[in-house]
Amino acid sequence: MDKLEMHHTLMAAKAREGLTWEALGKATGMSPVWIASACYGMNSAKPDVAARLCETLDLGEEVAAALAAFPTKQWDQAIPQDPLIYRLYEIVGVYGETLKDVIQEKFGDGIMSAIDFSMDVERIEDPKGDRVLLTLNGKFLPYRSW
Repeated sequence: MDKLEMHHTLMAAKAREGLTWEALGKATGMSPVWIASACYGMNSAKPDVAARLCETLDLGEEVAAALAAFPTKQWDQAIPQDPLIYRLYEIVGVYGETLKDVIQEKFGDGIMSAIDFSMDVERIEDPKGDRVLLTLNGKFLPYRSW
């Protein structure tokens, strides 16, 4: 089973069982954001995590093996048309250089890791309309001189 077939199988099972990412995160002991990313094929799950997820969703070993397989992290280079994803691209397009400048001013010349990284999504209730709080937490990696 490849990652694409795995993704479709997992999404169908998640819908069939009526489970949320939050529930799947608790069942696996992982962050809901991370477990969703693994189900989308962008991360590999350790075998015990893959087994717990498949047990929760009543799926077989072939899905667990696909979850544990190392992914090829690639995506379509065209800007997505989905409004939420498009807005994230817009945020990076508008604020990317600003964020780079502010991060480098605070830390020095380097990058924020997407390998040593965590992300959280929270809902903040607001009488003017609820807010989305995204927390991106990556280790700072300075550029080396040699």
